[in-house]
Amino acid sequence: MKNKKIVIAAGTGFIGAGMIEYFGSDNDIVILTRNPIAEYGRVKYIRWDGKTLGKWVEQLENTDLLVNLAGKSVNCRYTEENKQEIFDSRTNATAVLGAAIRTLQHPPVLWINAASATIYRHAEDRPMDEFTGEIENDFSVQVCKRWESVFNEASVPGTRKAVLRIAVTLGHQGGVIEPYLNLMKFGLGGYQGSGRQQFSWVHITDVCRMMEWLYEHPELDGTFNCSAPHPVSNRQFMKTLRNAGGHLFGLPAFRWMLRIGAGIIGTETELLLKSRWVLPTRALQAGFIFEYPQLQPAMENIIGRLPRRRYHLV
Repeated sequence: MKNKKIVIAAGTGFIGAGMIEYFGSDNDIVILTRNPIAEYGRVKYIRWDGKTLGKWVEQLENTDLLVNLAGKSVNCRYTEENKQEIFDSRTNATAVLGAAIRTLQHPPVLWINAASATIYRHAEDRPMDEFTGEIENDFSVQVCKRWESVFNEASVPGTRKAVLRIAVTLGHQGGVIEPYLNLMKFGLGGYQGSGRQQFSWVHITDVCRMMEWLYEHPELDGTFNCSAPHPVSNRQFMKTLRNAGGHLFGLPAFRWMLRIGAGIIGTETELLLKSRWVLPTRALQAGFIFEYPQLQPAMENIIGRLPRRRYHLV
């Protein structure tokens, strides 16, 4: 994509940073955020609150690609207050974007709504895809279902829509790789729990490439799993991370240790122990080619772009 207009709702986090790095030099990017900063290069920041219409709506006129990344992080304790905020931050932002699009004379060509590959059940028996995946009803799945429902129900004639169920995303810009690097740095980079739980992942470059690919294929819409075609077990993931970082060993963290640690740092063990075994069947069938289908090259790329102090004590 070159010389297009891309609007990213809630684009100041990890995936937004990856999108700016990937698209920013060749396209005009507008970031909708609660805390705008000064524009730089071809990137500008516009204030919005993620729930009400305002002057920000005019930024959507003549947009080629709109990507909604809004949503409170699930890396927290699942208190009733946090649960409500996790729901509301996703559904409110999605609903107000739909309402905004309906006011435009020249609406976005494509609206991609981020979603999560955690919508599928805990799976150690077989992989899940868009056709055969089983969806249950624990809290994280309820969040995903309600999020996608609001998006699918948004009537926006003239705008193509796609859902990306994004797996755990890895990149040098930050995100989930940070706590794993810290564990490895202090010799704690072993497997978590049983280590058998599946770990579906995707490189940030392939997240951006799939967005670009969807834009370039106007015949495609609907739901796509955005996950590398070769998921690994938690044990394999941690071993690959250690190999890329030059660590010979890492102490494991058993389930009881994770429960204590999660309570101390204010998160939930589900984030480490749920077996996410997801395949990108629709994208592969439609011809998408991953730049990083295997974990080892992906991890080497990420580690290779980081200073040594990020993953070694000396």
